[in-house]
Amino acid sequence: MEIVNGQYTVSGINLSEIANEFGAPVYVYDGNKIIEQYNRLINAFKPLNIKVKYACKALNNSSILKLLKQHGSGLDTVSINEVKLGLLAGFDPKDIIFTPNCVSIEEIQEAVRLGVHINIDNISILEQFGHLYGNTVPCCIRINPHILAGGNTKISTGHIDSKFGISVYQLRHVARVVKSSNIRVNGLHMHTGSDILDAGVFLQGAEILFDATKDFLDLEFLDFGSGFKVGYKEGDITTDIEELAGALSQRFQEFCKEYGKDLELWFEPGKFLVSEAGYFLVKVNVLKQTTATVFVGVDSGMNHLIRPMLYDSYHSIINLSNPEGKQRIYTVVGYICETDTFGWDRKLSEVHEGDMLCFKNAGAYGFTMSSNYNARFKPAEVLIWKDKTQLIRRREDFQDLLRSEIVAEL
Repeated sequence: MEIVNGQYTVSGINLSEIANEFGAPVYVYDGNKIIEQYNRLINAFKPLNIKVKYACKALNNSSILKLLKQHGSGLDTVSINEVKLGLLAGFDPKDIIFTPNCVSIEEIQEAVRLGVHINIDNISILEQFGHLYGNTVPCCIRINPHILAGGNTKISTGHIDSKFGISVYQLRHVARVVKSSNIRVNGLHMHTGSDILDAGVFLQGAEILFDATKDFLDLEFLDFGSGFKVGYKEGDITTDIEELAGALSQRFQEFCKEYGKDLELWFEPGKFLVSEAGYFLVKVNVLKQTTATVFVGVDSGMNHLIRPMLYDSYHSIINLSNPEGKQRIYTVVGYICETDTFGWDRKLSEVHEGDMLCFKNAGAYGFTMSSNYNARFKPAEVLIWKDKTQLIRRREDFQDLLRSEIVAEL
């Protein structure tokens, strides 16, 4: 984001003009930034055989999926509907990995029929999978390395109390299940959580994964998940991808020699690719002053961006309408019928009713976690690609709220 001629712009496009054209609230995604991040990750790990599987739970709009596919990305999915979205976006089934949690064997079977790669994270499903398919359908196994990592307990997935993955302490049991049903395991996977800063966490997990391979002799890839931290505040420490790549690449090459063949190295970034590319634009409805606080009430709420209330996450807020105004302290809140605060005690350029505000780093887990709470419409989505803007999801209307309802005969 830059200020050009007194206006905030993204990839040369004026954000205020986007809000005027498409209305607010609206999510705006900079496709140029997404591809910049994708290329950064690919280039950091050259010359390894790296495969990126974009974690589409972060942002699953079909236009974003197509954009990443065109640049060589695969897809990480966690539900059968995400699988179907990926297939509709043109992904080859072999480039999609399906990593569900606590789903039925029937959903696994549907994914097998669709031809995507199955990643199994519990022994019960592994046993059922083996009984059904034996060695006719390959699978990956998700291991829980018991590493506590991540910026929030709700997004830490590799610790001992996590519901995700099969414990490293159960690998002997896994090996017996695999042998008894002649299951073809061609990959091992781990994901410790989000917002990881220390390259040592990845290396610690890598050693656990390397050690686990001794029971699996026909592997084709190791999948390290993701969890790269992006910056939400000015001065935030972020994951140094180049430093991580330097350390992990060397150790991975050594491991491949020990294992006896070169394996593919997989990552599943979501937030890393799309978070910084996203901007959420809202209009100021009202200024409300109490004895202690000046509230800025906007035409949105936690129904559109739930992360601040769910994770206590921080999103920088900018007044697009008054870039160089006097700085004042405000608390920015939404229009939902319970506390839905976007930011407490924020220093913003002086705000007036009707101004347009921008939340930065809104590309990941923004629209995908939105809802119709309070019978509110979901916002529009706009893509900036190269030098133009495109509407990639229209704003909902009242008929969308009723679309799946069936009125009872009373």
